[in-house]
Order: sequence, then C-alpha cells, then structure tokens
Amino acid sequence: MLNLSQQVLRTDWSGMPLDWVDYRSAARLYSLGQVVYGCGDRLFLLHGGINAATKRRSTLEINSIIATHGIHHALNKLKDDYVPPLSNRTLFQRDDYICLYCGGRFSARQLSRDHVRPISQGGEDQWNNLVTACVRCNNHKAGRTPEAAGMELLAVPFTPNHAEYIFLMGRNVLADQMAFLRAHFPRSSPLLLRLG
Repeated sequence: MLNLSQQVLRTDWSGMPLDWVDYRSAARLYSLGQVVYGCGDRLFLLHGGINAATKRRSTLEINSIIATHGIHHALNKLKDDYVPPLSNRTLFQRDDYICLYCGGRFSARQLSRDHVRPISQGGEDQWNNLVTACVRCNNHKAGRTPEAAGMELLAVPFTPNHAEYIFLMGRNVLADQMAFLRAHFPRSSPLLLRLG
C-alpha cells in the first residue's frame, strides 16, 4: 500500500543531507528540473496525464533520496561551530524518549526538558546542558544539579551534527535513508550505538 506520508530525504548535489520533503515537494523539484539524481529505493510512482499524440501516460518515479542543485548553505552546516536548532521533539528523539535519570521510556507528554546545570545556577538552554527527563524526575531534581539532588545521569548530553539532526527530524526513516545518513555521522556519535 502506498504511504503518501513517507518522507523523501533531500540532499545537495554533493550528497550533504538538507531536509525532509513530502512527495508533492519532491515531484515539484523534479518538474522544475532541480533534481540532479535520485538514489535509494523507489518510494513513489506518480502517474500523470495521457499524451494526445502518443497515447502514452506520463509517469514520475520518486526515490527515497533525491539530490538537488545548489549547496543551499550546506557548507555552513559542516563547520565545527554549527549548532542545529533545539526543540523538545528533537531533544526527546536524541535521548530516545528515555528519562536520563530513571531510565524509563515515556511518551512526549510525560517528558520534559531538564537543564543539567540549572539556569538559576548559570546553566544555558543548549544541547550540551539539556537532557530528557520524566516529569517526576524533573520535579524531584528541581533547581539543583544532579549531584546535589543525588541523581545520576545515564548518558552525557551532546550536540548533534547536521546529519544527526536531520535524522532526529525524520519520521519513519527508511533503511536506505538511515544508511545514507549514518555515513555522515561522526564515528563517536552516541546515535550509532543506539541504532546498532
């Protein structure tokens, strides 16, 4: 069955992951001549109209990964000081929806953003100072450091690189898309351990 909600991974012409697009946006990129090449598995086969002269119906094959013209500021995302935008969704995805204090897995509604070093003590709202915490653990820790609250962190928070961030933004990432993204992860990426 055709899953029209499946996302297509868009890259620049050099293969730098850029973002996720739906099948309509991918079809538009193809029709505008912006797609340099496609790789990965075929996701969609779209059918168009019938040519009056040839009586042939047009089709458009959309792959799971498409490369488009231009670099789209991708070079800025390769710099060492690049920091992707932070949201609870990507933070919870980074930590696999696990409270990094009690180790329980929770739904997004049961989770919160915890500042390892509280803002009241000079901590900042940034990737390296944030972990996913269940509401209970976050309330128990309150405005203290984990040490002062007698709580131990189960993992060290980290700032994802651009490819890791693109993975975190994805929904239902397919095996070929995951393999492509993993090739752009740092060798020391904590996500590699989680993804096997």
